[in-house]
Amino acid sequence: MDIISWLFGLLGQYFEAILVMLVVVSGLITLIDKYCFAKRRVALATIIANEVSHDNSTSKEEASALKEKFMLPPTIADYARSLFWVFFIVILLRSFVAEPFKIPSGSMLPTLKIGDFVLVNKFIYGVRLPLWHTRIMAIGHPKRGDVVVFRFPADPHIDFIKRLIGVPGDKISYNHKTLYINGKKIPKTYLKNVLEPSVSTTNTVKLWSENLVPVRHNIYTSPGQNLHNFNGITVPKGKYFVMGDNRDNSEDSRYWGFVPEQNFVGKAFIVWFSWDSSHHTILPVRWSRIATFIR
Repeated sequence: MDIISWLFGLLGQYFEAILVMLVVVSGLITLIDKYCFAKRRVALATIIANEVSHDNSTSKEEASALKEKFMLPPTIADYARSLFWVFFIVILLRSFVAEPFKIPSGSMLPTLKIGDFVLVNKFIYGVRLPLWHTRIMAIGHPKRGDVVVFRFPADPHIDFIKRLIGVPGDKISYNHKTLYINGKKIPKTYLKNVLEPSVSTTNTVKLWSENLVPVRHNIYTSPGQNLHNFNGITVPKGKYFVMGDNRDNSEDSRYWGFVPEQNFVGKAFIVWFSWDSSHHTILPVRWSRIATFIR
């Protein structure tokens, strides 16, 4: 199982590069066959068909069928031509419209659970070239409160998902599990204590409703854990400050710094599937989470 997980993880890291390579290879095979070999096949098939048609024992229909048989492209060219459009459409949708991601950790609890599959709007922050990630059309910028997917600054091959807390120019403070932005305390309301197995199987966590105007969302805090206070961190131009909704169990900007704007992949907007691997049942699907919009 470890090898399978490793292989799937490796595929996930390089899927975009593999997809681009498949588009290029299938496209080249299609073009080479069309402009180098197809004309030769037509000429050869015509010669053979003409020779056969002079044979009185062969009908015109049989000669025509034989000609069509010799004109058929080789299997590899036929598959390449068909698959090119499949790969091309997939990379268009994945690069410019939406891309699926799986939630691997509990850093965004209670908003996102381990095993949630989310769709990410890649168009909202601008159109970027696949693989090179160069923005070719500016459409919008990440906004405070967005649940964002981005390439981890320390290792761009890894995708992270967090909530955007600070935009360029914001001054961020975090004291005794309370967030301050530009000197203003971000209001939060205590809801209840929750036993969250993904955080702890014995201790409860506190569930709060936090109001990152205009986005109201829920967060977890763990009593007596990870205060990690800091004061007056100013977000530089072109960079952003992100945090997990599971505030005391999240590796985020508090630990490794800011996210450059060019690292953003898109905004997560819906849970389209959810798989609870912690439940040992035949079909551990969280049906209630399917088609849940993310806020």
